[in-house]
Amino acid sequence: MHGTVKASCAVLVLLFLSIAPVATARAAETIAAHVVGVHDGDTVTVLTPEQEQLKIRLAEIDAPELDQPFGMSAKKMLSAMIFRKDVFVVKIDIDRYGRTVGRIYQGKADVNLEMVKAGGAWAYRKYLTDKAFIDAENAAKTAKSGLWALQKDQRIAPWEWRKQKRNGAK
Repeated sequence: MHGTVKASCAVLVLLFLSIAPVATARAAETIAAHVVGVHDGDTVTVLTPEQEQLKIRLAEIDAPELDQPFGMSAKKMLSAMIFRKDVFVVKIDIDRYGRTVGRIYQGKADVNLEMVKAGGAWAYRKYLTDKAFIDAENAAKTAKSGLWALQKDQRIAPWEWRKQKRNGAK
């Protein structure tokens, strides 16, 4: 990890705390990290200053699976935003697969929200707590950004895609 990661992440955390209020009753845990892997459009691996690797699932969004239309494009989009960059993660939960679920910030950008704005992911309504994701998705649809430029029959929400695959349909 880069020698300046701790200092850079500390500055990012202070910047975040000053510009983005955390709307939770409990104090959110913030994790400074360096992105070392992008698995798909909503899951990354980060390395903390303590050299701990964590798999992070981006909260509030669901990106196309790699084997569905726009899946690889969503992965590339997320990679362009944060691969090999210092970020901080506001931890929300741990999912059933042991991944940290959180909001990722790179500089002033809310990466999760930026993925939806760019049309790289859907607002994940099943777990949604922030209405800004719905607004961002509607704006991306109107602008035909990212996956919203696909033919209508190719725009299958990832949760529906996974359900079809579980049921043996293509």
